[in-house]
Amino acid sequence: MQERKELKAGLVGSGFSARFHYEALERVYGLDCRVAGVYSPTAENCRRFASERGIRAFDNLETLVEAVDVVHILTPPSTHEPVACAALAADRSVIIEKPFTGYFGEGSDDFDGRTFDRERGLHGALASVQRLREAERRSRGLIMYAENWVYAPAIQKEREVLEKTGGQILWIHGEEGHSGSHSPYYGIWKYSGGGALMGKGVHPLTAALYLKQVEGRACNGKPIRPSTVSCRTHLVTGSEHYRDAGYLRTGYQDIEDFAAIHVTFEDGMCADVFASELVLGGVHNWLEVCANNHRTLCNITPNTAMQTYNPEESQFRDIYVVEKTGTKQGWAFTSPDEDWFTGYQHEMQAFYQDIASEREPESGSLLGGDTVATVYAGYLSAALGGQEVSVPRVD
Repeated sequence: MQERKELKAGLVGSGFSARFHYEALERVYGLDCRVAGVYSPTAENCRRFASERGIRAFDNLETLVEAVDVVHILTPPSTHEPVACAALAADRSVIIEKPFTGYFGEGSDDFDGRTFDRERGLHGALASVQRLREAERRSRGLIMYAENWVYAPAIQKEREVLEKTGGQILWIHGEEGHSGSHSPYYGIWKYSGGGALMGKGVHPLTAALYLKQVEGRACNGKPIRPSTVSCRTHLVTGSEHYRDAGYLRTGYQDIEDFAAIHVTFEDGMCADVFASELVLGGVHNWLEVCANNHRTLCNITPNTAMQTYNPEESQFRDIYVVEKTGTKQGWAFTSPDEDWFTGYQHEMQAFYQDIASEREPESGSLLGGDTVATVYAGYLSAALGGQEVSVPRVD
């Protein structure tokens, strides 16, 4: 199929995600991809973001959608579905930042993430997934689920290993943790759709679900999908016994800051994922695959590609070291190109080639939907004291 050579991107949102999406788009090669502009409901931030990059600041979503081919949804998770459906209705492709979608209390002002019925939340999150997938079916556009772990070089190398060796994954375990999100919306369920499991755990969880899909397609032509979950969640920094030394973010309104989820798959194999806001010393992102014919450890962050020793904090004042390390003094896992290791530029390259060729992405609405179904089945399990819960089928 002949590829279109020019694609115009529009960013919805002007915060942290917009910055790294813009930088990743600057690295796309082999086709003409350019950022046409940005829209954000925070008008001052939008104008500043646009001015710094020499792009147009749009006054409303509708005008941006009309002017572009691809809409990047970089706003709080509670807004993902309506923005995506509006863009898909105009036959635009959409790139939806993680988390894909969720349950946000149906707009109630007095919604409390600590007390709502978890089964209702599971059904609500699945309904949002189905609406997104239905909007995609009616559209000439595609949904790309922006899970950068899927496109991280280490995960893609493991994909190659599975495909070429026919390996069977027996057990996956992984983690994402750090000292607390910088987003002002994080910590409030009606905006974020959950806590550590939703905000952190979706990274290693989606990677685990993806690799089982890869294994299934390679071995029998269809993905192996999640079947059941068992989960526990905690608000450690909200405990009366927690001693605050001042290094971790606290004050979360109605979410958890730690989660552990155990997933079983259709073939009886399993995965364990940990997510927390309790980890000092920078982001801790890793995934280990134990297969019947090999073992792989994916150290996404940190890794040992480069290490530096700095005896004086002020020397590295203007040097980026690694995300959320807390200090630049002493030994550090200094990343020479953090976005490369974490998959951001590879993700955008793949998405725009997929859009140009009108082909299904590696990380699309089915993978995003399975992740949401697994997360919210996990929240239901945690409410039941860790009882095993079936993961609803996303069709």
